[in-house]
Amino acid sequence: MELTESGRLVLAVFSFILGSMVGSFLNVCVHRIPQGLSVVKPRSRCPKCETPIAWYDNLPMLSWLILGAKCRKCGLPISWQYPLVEAITGALFLAVYWRFGLVAATPIYMAFVASMVLVTFVDLTDWTIPNEVTFPGIPIGVALAVAGLYFPESGLLLGGPIEAMIAGFAGGAFLYLLDKAALLLLGKRGMGFGDVKLIAMVGTFFGYKGVIVTIIIACFAGSIIGIAMILLTPKKEGEESAGHYLPFGPYLAAGAVLHLFFGPQLVELYLSTLTPAI
Repeated sequence: MELTESGRLVLAVFSFILGSMVGSFLNVCVHRIPQGLSVVKPRSRCPKCETPIAWYDNLPMLSWLILGAKCRKCGLPISWQYPLVEAITGALFLAVYWRFGLVAATPIYMAFVASMVLVTFVDLTDWTIPNEVTFPGIPIGVALAVAGLYFPESGLLLGGPIEAMIAGFAGGAFLYLLDKAALLLLGKRGMGFGDVKLIAMVGTFFGYKGVIVTIIIACFAGSIIGIAMILLTPKKEGEESAGHYLPFGPYLAAGAVLHLFFGPQLVELYLSTLTPAI
């Protein structure tokens, strides 16, 4: 369906607002899922004094700014993480709409990027990747690959169900073996099993190219940031340099999101670096 420029703009604004509202819910998930709590009941409340938050104090980003980053009831600070998650999710929803337009793939990939935001912040704060994302995400990716055979105009970035299953298994197996190799050679874990399940989910959604791009980006970004943190973080007395650990899930999530938006370009760029100039 053709839209006017004003129509596209309205839907773009709606996408950002919708994303920020989803981001507000993701904040609840980030706080409660690691504790095994319901994300539905009770309704949103201050994490410090546990006072229920009124709707007018729960407007994404705006309420945080209006209240001066403090709870209206107890006056204690509210973490910057809350508006950050809302802003990132809103921006990603806007980017998905702008990239895919009005097709069936748009709400699907909006849900995907939201799950990657959830993975990122849970792993950063709790060092775990929630099974609530990966366990349903893997079969959903395979199911979408099957659906794509019957709905070629959906806009989904798919290869096929066979490729989805093979890529999911191969990606998970690669990180699993990498972890075992690190344990054997270095005597410590290289990554958690949550990372294995996450890359398996990415494989079912985007096939083998998605797995390759995601792992390369994650390893590159993780190495750069890890080395920078080691060099910039003062070493405490008695602390071993090998004691620096970083959760790998956020880098995998970032790699998957970048593949969603720039997959073909990134693959072409990578292959061009491997091919010597003639």
